[in-house]
Amino acid sequence: MKRSILSALAGTLLVCAAAGATAAEDAALKAAIAAPSRTPENVARDVYRHPYETLNFFGIQPGMTVVELAPGGGWYTEILAPYLRERGKLIAAGPDLAAPGEAERKSAERFLARLNTRPEVYNKVALGVFVPSRGAYAFAPAGSVDMVLTFRNIHNWMPTGPDNLKALFGSVYTSLKKGGVFGVVEHRLPDSKMQDASASSGYMHEKYVISLAEAAGFRLAAKSEVNANPKDMADHKGGVWALPPTYTNKDEDRAKYQAIGESDRMTLKFVKP
Repeated sequence: MKRSILSALAGTLLVCAAAGATAAEDAALKAAIAAPSRTPENVARDVYRHPYETLNFFGIQPGMTVVELAPGGGWYTEILAPYLRERGKLIAAGPDLAAPGEAERKSAERFLARLNTRPEVYNKVALGVFVPSRGAYAFAPAGSVDMVLTFRNIHNWMPTGPDNLKALFGSVYTSLKKGGVFGVVEHRLPDSKMQDASASSGYMHEKYVISLAEAAGFRLAAKSEVNANPKDMADHKGGVWALPPTYTNKDEDRAKYQAIGESDRMTLKFVKP
C-alpha cells in the first residue's frame, strides 16, 4: 500500500478518534499545546511531531491517568502535564531518585529540577521508576492506568535483551486497566532493511514492535501515518541521529538532512483486551 493511501487512512482514523472528544476536551488539548510554558525550541518541532494529531489518535482525555515512559527532556511532558493537571494524572516514569547508581540519580534529579522550575504547571506530576537498563519497573499499581505512552524509545531498550523486553512490555500491560491504551511512536525501518538485535541505527521494523506488544497480550487497535516522513530512507551515516535535531554528523551533508526533516515514524495504538 502506498504511503499516500496510508496517510489518507490515518486521517480517517484521526477523525474517528477525535470524534470521541467533546469540544471542551479538544479545546483543552489545543490549549496545552499552545501553552506559554512550553519551550520555544520544542514548539518549533511540532511540525515534525504532530502532538495534537498524535494524542487525538491515541484517544487521550483530560480525566485520564496517563504514564509517560522515559520522558527524557520532557518534550511531551510539557503538553501532558497542563492537559492532565486539573482532572487527570500524569506519571512520568524514568530514573529513580533513590537509584543505586550516581548517574541514574543525577538524571532523576535533573528531571525533577526541571519540573520544579514551573510548579504551577508541573507540581502535580507524579514520578515513577522505569529503568530498562536494570529491569526496574515501579511506576503504577496493577490495573490503575488508562493510558501508557512512549515516544521514540523502544530502540533504546533493545540492547537490554529479549527477556528484559518481555518483562518491560509485561509491566506496561499489567499497569493498564482493561481496555487501556498503549500508544507507541517509534522510528521506522523499511521492511527491506535488516533489523539488528540492538537497533543500532535507531530504527525498528514496525512488525517487530507489534510482535513485542502482542506477545505481552496487547491487541493492535489501529495504525496512523500522522508521523510518517516519506523523505526518510533510514540509510544515514550515523543512523537516525544524522537527522535533525541531533545532526550527529555536524556539518557533513547538513543541508541534505535538514531537507529530509525528522525521521519517518510508526504510530501504533494498542489496547489491553
